[in-house]
Formats: sequence, C-alpha cells, structure tokens
Amino acid sequence: MRPLIAFDLDGTLIDSKRDLAESANEMLATYGAPPLAEVQVAGMVGDGAKQLVQRALDAGGVPTDVSVALDRFLAIYAGRLFRHTRPYPGLPDAIAAAAERASLAVLTNKPEGPSRTLLDGFGLSPYFRWVIGGDSGFPRKPDPTGLGHLIHQAGVTPGGCLMVGDSMLDVETARSAGAVVCVAKYGFGHLRRPLELNGTELIARRPEEVAGLIAGFVGALNR
Repeated sequence: MRPLIAFDLDGTLIDSKRDLAESANEMLATYGAPPLAEVQVAGMVGDGAKQLVQRALDAGGVPTDVSVALDRFLAIYAGRLFRHTRPYPGLPDAIAAAAERASLAVLTNKPEGPSRTLLDGFGLSPYFRWVIGGDSGFPRKPDPTGLGHLIHQAGVTPGGCLMVGDSMLDVETARSAGAVVCVAKYGFGHLRRPLELNGTELIARRPEEVAGLIAGFVGALNR
C-alpha cells in the first residue's frame, strides 16, 4: 500500500507571502486605502481568498462589497503569482523523492485555479495526483471532508496519510480525519493563530527537514 502525503500550499510548499501582500495592497489602493505591512497580510492568509480580502478591507477601513473586491484581488494576483513566490528550499526534491514511495496531493484553501498555475509553473504538477482548492466543491479546512475524500481515493487508512501544513487549520484537519500531522513551522500559518500542538506531531523547523520526516513516516509504515 502506497501511503498518502497531502500538502498545504501557501507557507508549506511555497513562500508566497510577498506576492499575496502586494496584491492585497494593490487592491486596497484602488479604493484609496493605504498599504498594509507584509506580515499583517500574511497573518490574514489561510481561510481562502474571500476571507483574505475581507480582512484586508476591514484593516484598511474600506466599506465595500467583498465580492467586487475579491474579483479585483484575484485579477491582480493572477499577474503577480510568480514575481516573488518560490518553493521553499528543498521542497521540490522532497516532493520528487516522496512521489517514488507515496501518492501525493495538495489540499489548500487557496482557489484551485491559481494553485494549479503555481504548481505548473514550478514543474510540480506531475507529482500530484490530486489537487483540491478552496473552491473545488469541498468544505474548506479545517473541515476534514476534503482530506477524507483524498484518503478514500488513495485507498489508504487514515493512519496511512500524512498531512503536511503550517497552520492550525492543517493540524485540526488532520486530527479530525485521523491522519498523521507534520507541522511546517518555517511557514507563516502561525501568524494567523498560534500553533497548539500536543507532542504527537512531526515537526519541520526548516524546509530542508521535510524530506527526512516524510521518509521516516513512509519507512515506519513499511516495517
């Protein structure tokens, strides 16, 4: 049985905070609002694009229809996807190595379109059998439905799935689905909400540690 490794995207596979912040600030500028600090916008990421835009509007004091602002943001962001965003060091190699021994998926609250565009642009798409975004028809994390679907599709038990993510959304999703958790502490998910861990999680303090943790997880299943 090939285990399943499910990855979050922003803050786990890719460092996208600058492009997200600059896109949010360009959107705010269209309403005459001042820019927000990059770290402030990074703390708004995780619950999907609509929530990010609503939080940015609230922080900027812009009373407007979030749907209109969301369309503006997504159009701006589409042109900024690759300006500064890059995979974290070691992650492409970790993904390639993991794909030899496991089935891989992306489970993100980011819209599926830009998620796939980013994976394509970095040459990572061939490694992922499934990509579920925040608008792919499943409830967004921390609801475990999407991860449960991936576990079923992969034909594994919950304990045969490792969820790699940088936020409590990922931790709670994995816990609810019965999956093993690998926390990407190098990401920016903790800016939104502090991590509340119980000691059972695998911990990657640096991106370069992810490959070894995945290898250890897969090896333990095969003993």
